[in-house]
Amino acid sequence: MKIDDDIAFSTIAALGGALRSGEITAVELTRFFLARLEKYGSKYNCVVTITRELAFTQAERADREIKAGKDRGPLHGIPYGAKDLLATKGIPTTWGCAPYQDRVIDHDATVIRKLREAGAILVAKLAMIELAGGMGYHQANACLTGPCRNPWKTSQWSGGSSSGSGAAVAAGLVPFAIGTETWGSITTPSSYCGVSGLRPTYGRVSRSGAMALSWTLDKIGPMARSAHDCGLILDAIAGEDADDASTSSRPYAYPPADRLDRPFRFAILKNGVTNAHSDVKANFEAAIKTLKTLGSVDEVDSPALPFAQVASTILSAESASVYEEMVESGVVSQLTAPEDRIGGFADHATLATDYLRAQRIRVKLGRELDRFFEPFDAVLTVPTGDTAPTAEGSFDGRGHARSLGGPGNVCGTPAIVIPTGLSKDGLPTAIQMDGRAYSENRLLAAAIAFQTASSWHSARPKIDD
Repeated sequence: MKIDDDIAFSTIAALGGALRSGEITAVELTRFFLARLEKYGSKYNCVVTITRELAFTQAERADREIKAGKDRGPLHGIPYGAKDLLATKGIPTTWGCAPYQDRVIDHDATVIRKLREAGAILVAKLAMIELAGGMGYHQANACLTGPCRNPWKTSQWSGGSSSGSGAAVAAGLVPFAIGTETWGSITTPSSYCGVSGLRPTYGRVSRSGAMALSWTLDKIGPMARSAHDCGLILDAIAGEDADDASTSSRPYAYPPADRLDRPFRFAILKNGVTNAHSDVKANFEAAIKTLKTLGSVDEVDSPALPFAQVASTILSAESASVYEEMVESGVVSQLTAPEDRIGGFADHATLATDYLRAQRIRVKLGRELDRFFEPFDAVLTVPTGDTAPTAEGSFDGRGHARSLGGPGNVCGTPAIVIPTGLSKDGLPTAIQMDGRAYSENRLLAAAIAFQTASSWHSARPKIDD
């Protein structure tokens, strides 16, 4: 494999094939991506720490093992980046904020450990919105490294709170990255940056060693160049974990053994994109035409239930508890965004009775959402009603769309976001596929079928020196 910029935008499968055939070594691949991180990371404000020493140690081990015939799986020898709220032993874990910029945690998060065991190579800790947005930010500058910029157009934002993960994958600085989502933090940057992002079912992936924002809402998932890559990554990081009591004992395997060849059953929401940005709407409608060649597409209306209100109440109460010490000690005064220095105080006003009521209602919401999803393999929406907003000042959204972000996150169901094209001003658009709990493989199959019938996931931004 020729070591050139094309490698930067290769899939995990392509890179893995080259490693196993001897066309390239893990050390060469690691050196290549480290050089790109050092050259372009500051341009996009997407890198917090480059893990050079660790990366070469892991790459050398991968080369020895691959040469000896010990194959750890598809991620063996593949570099990656991790959102900087995942603990990494001996390496700073900043949570994206100034108060913790020099903090080093003495253990690895479970996801980091599992990726190490899968042979993946950690090359960077990636930027994020400070405290994952837990203080109510409303500007891209709410970040230790500055506003994370979109590789498709650097005047625009890459999305939050997994902003660095989205930008780094889109710019070809890493083949894949790990992001987290409480409410849109994988789906939004994936949409804005034109990459594939998977939010797994709540409990599918251990959160041990990850910063908490909301204990009953947080999820960890992959962001990569294709839906198939997302499946390969999820296979490595999913599973029950004794260190996280919320993890599910339900097994996960990708590719699935029980592949179904029947046509897909899709649905779209009534008036779902009526008020979306015109290019977002046009590209969504074009994607639906392609999906109609893969199965049926019905029009439905989502349950008229208080998903967003319940999610907001739970998030406010749990984040108030998570950040109680920071707020009471005054540490929040060191945060970057002015609104974040005061945002945590309001959450402390959430009543325990409201929180408990929201949790009781949540059970009913989950049952209703499952009934809603049950007839379909996926319900199709857009992750955001607009393309990426400016990276300067407050957000200036121009379009709105009906979303399943609130329902999916409060009920813990999975979703995948995949690119659908570019707007007239060269910014990515995307489609989101939501499904029942534990239906990741069916969502992946639908996304892969779409990406086989299209090529938008192969598009890449022009990276100027």
